Amino acid sequence: MTTSGGFNLLINLAHVPAELQQGITAIANHSFQHNISLSENDDLRDVEFQWLLRFEKDPGLCEGECSVMVDSLADTSADYKRIAIVVKYQRRIEAFRSLGRILGASRQIQGSDPEKTQSLLNYTERSCYENLAVMIDCSRGGVLKESSVFSLMRYCALMGINMMQLYTEDTFEMEGETFFGYLRGGYSRQELVNMDDYAYALGIELVPCIQTLGHLGQILQWPKYHVYRDTNEVLLSNWDETYNLIEKMITTISSPLRSKRIHIGLDEAGGVGEGRYRQIFGYEDPSRVFLQHVKRVQDICKKHELQPMIWSDTNKNNSLAGYYDGGTPQLVDTLPPDIDLVYWDYYHTASQSYTAKIEQHRELGCVNPWVATAAWTWNRFWCALPFTFATIQASCQASKRKDHGVRNMMITIWGDEGHECDMFSSLPAMYYFADHGYTPEDEIDLDRLKDCFEGVCGANFDDWVYASKIDQVMDADTPLTLKTHFAPNTSKYLLWEDPFLSHIAPQYAHLDLETHYSEIAQKLGKAIEFKEEYPENGRLRMAYHVATVLSLKCHLHSRMALAYQLGQRQELYELTESRLVDLQVAVDQLWKYHRSLWHKTNKPFGWEVVEMRYGGLRTRLVTMRDRLLEYIEASETWHQQQQQQQQQQQQAALDTGSSVGSQNGFTGSSFRCGSLVDGEDQRPSIPEFETLREPMYEYAGCNLLMDYARVSTPSRPG
Repeated sequence: MTTSGGFNLLINLAHVPAELQQGITAIANHSFQHNISLSENDDLRDVEFQWLLRFEKDPGLCEGECSVMVDSLADTSADYKRIAIVVKYQRRIEAFRSLGRILGASRQIQGSDPEKTQSLLNYTERSCYENLAVMIDCSRGGVLKESSVFSLMRYCALMGINMMQLYTEDTFEMEGETFFGYLRGGYSRQELVNMDDYAYALGIELVPCIQTLGHLGQILQWPKYHVYRDTNEVLLSNWDETYNLIEKMITTISSPLRSKRIHIGLDEAGGVGEGRYRQIFGYEDPSRVFLQHVKRVQDICKKHELQPMIWSDTNKNNSLAGYYDGGTPQLVDTLPPDIDLVYWDYYHTASQSYTAKIEQHRELGCVNPWVATAAWTWNRFWCALPFTFATIQASCQASKRKDHGVRNMMITIWGDEGHECDMFSSLPAMYYFADHGYTPEDEIDLDRLKDCFEGVCGANFDDWVYASKIDQVMDADTPLTLKTHFAPNTSKYLLWEDPFLSHIAPQYAHLDLETHYSEIAQKLGKAIEFKEEYPENGRLRMAYHVATVLSLKCHLHSRMALAYQLGQRQELYELTESRLVDLQVAVDQLWKYHRSLWHKTNKPFGWEVVEMRYGGLRTRLVTMRDRLLEYIEASETWHQQQQQQQQQQQQAALDTGSSVGSQNGFTGSSFRCGSLVDGEDQRPSIPEFETLREPMYEYAGCNLLMDYARVSTPSRPG
């Protein structure tokens, strides 16, 4: 059956190399367009299809090279609408990428167009890298379900990404270590085996990715692991029991997988040697402590025949300025030479920055550094795609130049701060990254990318990029400078900003965010309407609900405060009982959709962190409404009492005459009956609407990247 998603593709498994059969079957069974049919019969007369695909392994091709061509001599039952396509490959991953490009081409060719068919289905391409990798964070709350990992692996294969790393600080089960990853949803050994088998069938190497020094606060918080603690986040070096634990971690995570590589982290170990280490062993230079630790962990890897890689930001200050814009990495030149270094940079939009850093790594003895870029998924609800494209392009332009190019590239997909983001929102960034990996030129074919994205991912590329506007309140081009830049997380801090205190409001007071988010919600509302050719556009509901909430929440406090200050009780009541109530409903809808999306994508552990944030917001909105209604009622009563008192005073003055009032010591100017009780003004008030707001960052506007703790309340706990 052919859908509107493109031509129906037929693959005869009997003529597919055995090494591709499992992967092709998995892809066909999960095709969103339902337009890949499998057969084991050479008789095609009664089979409905337009394109017949054949795969051939060709050892004569270069590594990473593949060719696709229309076979004009193939017998397709003399139907002029039917064509045969031959895919020749050297590595399995390029065979799957070719299938992805064919799915994309099927969306461009509607009807009989021989010239266009020939141009799209006759080509040769070659990977610019030995390894094109993706690393996905499974440690910051959200641990991807096995089914979600399988989905991402299928996408990666069709994009041409041949390596996947699941970043697991403590989210894997270790025998006899109950509190390792306690209630965090860690992967079992069987899950790791299953994921490795699935990856292997798709031509993907699954590489373990852990931490062996810093970033281990999740386990070090438990009393059982206090003996391993240098600081709250860092393991105690120079202690044998620590290395016994590390060896157990390494063997546990690596033994279920085929790969002989392992990523052992070692980044951002701030305070190493300066906590319990100093109390036990005395003062020692932190750099020396670090290097001794690296050597011992490397020895463990050698013992188990594993090739380690580490992040290269091993400088002591752990600041972006120190790592990117300062001098050379401080410790790289003294690291053991047989450890692969991964230079990560997510913040620059000019290729010169990457070029300089790549050369610095080489000057210090690292001949073949890995380069890691990122999809901006951390600390937000939707990937910041336009900024991500700018940083990916800059890093790839530097990484694939002939004079100083690198062999291995990686795109990282990080969670953070509760892992609120839908990690699948990074799919356009992954495809953009992958296409750069197969394009020797500086620019990629964006039109082809969009068609391939639609054919592979079942979604509209432009709609997914548009959803990033929930964090873009100003349409400014990304500055192409050597400075460090970042993508604001506007929708996050606007959502979690306390609605009653509204202390971030001065940052956006000059902008019409109501209109901005209303327009986004309206456009995304149309995009998520079910269309057969874009079934996965339904995932845009996340951004749609966020925009709907913010169209009601932004400026609500300022509108209410103005009505309060002007004494417009009816206006305040209408805002309370209409817009505030609508906001409560919208927040509930967002919360429930986010909950369903989380449980569809991730294991349940970690959702409690995000849900408590929704609980706090919902409760504050209830309190806000209750207090406003109480104020309005009390204010009406107070004004009625004041009117009655004035009338009584006026009547009393008429009845007794002014002389009586003078004899009793009262004058009209000093009479304030009922206004003070024990020195307190009894007029109803809302102090939250009376306090003057000041901008925290006077010249930044909305160009901010802030976490939940900073925006949920102006108070600091403790």
